[in-house]
Amino acid sequence: MDSCLFCKIVRGEIPSRKVYEDDEIFVFHDINPARPVHLLVIPKKHITSLATSTEADVPVLGRMLVVANRLATEQGSPDGFRVIINTGRVGHQEVQHLHAHIVGGPDPVGPMLKQI
Repeated sequence: MDSCLFCKIVRGEIPSRKVYEDDEIFVFHDINPARPVHLLVIPKKHITSLATSTEADVPVLGRMLVVANRLATEQGSPDGFRVIINTGRVGHQEVQHLHAHIVGGPDPVGPMLKQI
């Protein structure tokens, strides 16, 4: 997707604060963090949303979660974190490229995240 914001980040056309990259996924700091730890984990392959994922995407979806666990711990959330995947209009998905928000830090996240 030539015009996709996250595809441009993966291609290096838009700068990001990269935390991790491998053949399948790219992880970077959110530009408007809601918590001390706030990372975005995205597949390099353009998948519009969780609603459009298929059985073929199972390996990359699993990889996203495994890497999220390691990076959340390394980035300062060793006692737990939250994984949020907003999907579609009702789920308030703002960028039409599947992404998981990894949020945490030293203090409990609480029952709900409040938008800052």
